[in-house]
Amino acid sequence: MTPIAPWIRLALAALVLPLVAACSDLHAAKPSTWYAAHGGVAPRDIGRVVVCHGFGCYYKTTFTFGDADLRQMAALIGSGSAAEERAGVARMIAWAETRVAATVGSQDDVGGLDLKNARVAGQMDCIDEATNTTSYMMVAQKAGLLKHHTVGSPVARGYFLDGRYPHATAVLIGSDEPWAVDSWPSPNGAEPDILRLDAWFAKSPAT
Repeated sequence: MTPIAPWIRLALAALVLPLVAACSDLHAAKPSTWYAAHGGVAPRDIGRVVVCHGFGCYYKTTFTFGDADLRQMAALIGSGSAAEERAGVARMIAWAETRVAATVGSQDDVGGLDLKNARVAGQMDCIDEATNTTSYMMVAQKAGLLKHHTVGSPVARGYFLDGRYPHATAVLIGSDEPWAVDSWPSPNGAEPDILRLDAWFAKSPAT
């Protein structure tokens, strides 16, 4: 698979997924569909994830969060309101990226558009980031740490013809609306952007 292949696949998905998000129930979209389409591996046991890196999930590294890690996730997410839970998820994602970094080699992963790092182990494009963020949130969900949200399937926007690069994000579904959980713009260990999914779809080409 060439470095451009995941971008082509993502661009094609971006033609369809916004329509799906607008016209159907996002609760029906399963993360398993995303993993199957993009070469990822969904968490099967509580704590065990397969981390994608190298762009387009070219490399896969297994990591297991132990009991102490799950307790740390619980402390970071907390037990507050829905808004507080989203803020806690952001903290948890930043911590999880740092926690797996030594095993994956992703401690120096840069944020944003960095095509020169395609096929570099430890570097991640938006497909890797959306997949990994979904995996970390699924671990939290399986451990019963999410009280106000469920984990949705990642979605994509941008297909070149609309002036935007293809881009994907993980999704967290609240009781009233879906939220983008986008860890791609920032380097490893930074909190992801969390914003309403309709606002994420509307963002400009550079963001």
